[in-house]
Amino acid sequence: MQLNYIANASIPSSSGRTIAVLDPSDGQPFEHIQRSNASDIDSAVRAARQGLDTVWHKFSAVERGRLLMRLSQKITEHAQELSQIEQRDCGKPTRQANADALALARYFEFYSGACDKLHGETIPYLDGYSVLTWREPHGVTGHIIPWNYPMQIFGRSVGGALAAGNTCVVKPAEDACLSLIRVAQLAAEVGFPAGVLNIVTGYGHEVGDALARHPGIDHISFTGSPSVGTLIQQAAALRHCPVTLELGGKSPQIVFADADLDAAVPAILNGIVQNAGQTCSAGSRLLVEQSIYEPLLARLGAEFENLRVGPADMDLDLGPLIRQSQQQRVWDFLSDAQVAGIPMVAQGRVVDEAPQSGFYQAPTLLRDVPFDHRLAQEEVFGPVLCAMPFKDEDQAVTLANSTEFGLVAGVWTRDGARQFRMARRIRSGQIFINNYGAGGGVELPFGGVKSSGYGREKGFEALLGFTTLKTVAIRHG
Repeated sequence: MQLNYIANASIPSSSGRTIAVLDPSDGQPFEHIQRSNASDIDSAVRAARQGLDTVWHKFSAVERGRLLMRLSQKITEHAQELSQIEQRDCGKPTRQANADALALARYFEFYSGACDKLHGETIPYLDGYSVLTWREPHGVTGHIIPWNYPMQIFGRSVGGALAAGNTCVVKPAEDACLSLIRVAQLAAEVGFPAGVLNIVTGYGHEVGDALARHPGIDHISFTGSPSVGTLIQQAAALRHCPVTLELGGKSPQIVFADADLDAAVPAILNGIVQNAGQTCSAGSRLLVEQSIYEPLLARLGAEFENLRVGPADMDLDLGPLIRQSQQQRVWDFLSDAQVAGIPMVAQGRVVDEAPQSGFYQAPTLLRDVPFDHRLAQEEVFGPVLCAMPFKDEDQAVTLANSTEFGLVAGVWTRDGARQFRMARRIRSGQIFINNYGAGGGVELPFGGVKSSGYGREKGFEALLGFTTLKTVAIRHG
């Protein structure tokens, strides 16, 4: 049984209740976590405040950086262990879980070097005055981490908050807690003071809501659905608590006739099948210039038919979806497509070795999807790619901007002028030209516009969101 981790100690929930953890590869329980409540959140927030006020605020930026580097190195030493935890907890194929563990280490490495680079400014002002600005931590930050990339999102959120000098209370998704509890234990082993990093598990409506409403939380970072993001904002607004929100996307991959298809096809494929399509930045809409629509679909269709889905430890192209309700959600979308007469180009295959009780979904390529159909408007969060043609650049922009989301977009063209025009005209937090994801670099600020949220994580920009600006005006003449 896994316990909460508060003030560098494993603590059972005050409720005495637990939640079964299921292995998505076979649908069977293999562990239990704490079903915590508002009392446990209060304990964690109090521990975080005490850690901040008594110890953490005394650490210099250099000292914080060295501690973060030690954690990065510790994570690297335990990367295989963390990868195996993530495989079973989330159903990730081995390669994806390995990549996530190494990305987590890289986040802490990056932020370790950023700690002492967070500078203020001096401002020219009236004669006899010196005016300067300081960047200061918010204090105690709350982090609600989703189940699709727990290690990576923990790294980009908590790593930035700690680098800025905050202490953290983390509520992981109930479907994916285990790796983060282990990371908190590793943090204690390398010397993080008690209370700096706290993990409280449980359901969102019980623990996440309590975290968002707690008066001791000075900033909230949330990654998840737009509907829950609205609830987080409403709870935080009651006490004017700032929030950073990443709320998903319906990201377009826009392919012009002059594109390098040898480069585009693998990126388009990976953009929708990575993590079984359970990715906020998944390239789930494929917009193709009319003249190459048919040949590109034929080429992609052949690739889809070769895709294989199976248990995490088989390390195939895709693992299972996270839970049965997510599997049912994808089935409902595909059923709607069938009812609407939307043609299917190709589909991968779930291998025979996959247990019937697992949560599997074959990757599916659909064509001629109407731009206003829910498949082209809503986030499926599964391996379903929706293709549609466009006639010219203006129509491509219109289609790209036709959803409520604005997280990521990919543009494939050799025309340099068009590259910049498209980057300017598409409403999205990130635009990738002739690539998609740029290797997932931790240095690249990440976040959205419209219903994809606001604020930025990753990169140096994240440090600004995890701080508040103080202006100091000194009269000396």
